[in-house]
Amino acid sequence: MNPVLLSVILIPILEIYLFIKIGSQIGAFNTILLIFVTAIIGVYYAKYEGLNTIRSGITQIIKNETPAYEIISGAAIAFAAILLIFPGFATDILGFLLIFPITRKLIFGSLSNRFKNQEQRKNNFIDGEYEDIDDDNDRKV
Repeated sequence: MNPVLLSVILIPILEIYLFIKIGSQIGAFNTILLIFVTAIIGVYYAKYEGLNTIRSGITQIIKNETPAYEIISGAAIAFAAILLIFPGFATDILGFLLIFPITRKLIFGSLSNRFKNQEQRKNNFIDGEYEDIDDDNDRKV
């Protein structure tokens, strides 16, 4: 079965199950309030982390380095903000895991290291200048 189709089916089922379980423990009003609070806090924290990622990316560019981790991190933060806007507890947990820098670095650190290693292999050359000198003595022989 297609993984996208499977996730489209299973994620709402998981969210409904969690709504029922958590709602029966803390009440319906508190469950709805918790969903709104996590969305608001998550979006503001995503904005804060996004600005930090942009600053870090600009610093990498100034150092003449490729901001591979910052690009991946920015995309992950945008995806996390979308997950936090969707109502549900499972998507909120995944969204918060993607927003926090520690867990994001654990998830995407090896991916950015691969990009940096490929860049170092490409830039393994010596740059220099040369000048053609016409020597008249070689032509007279």
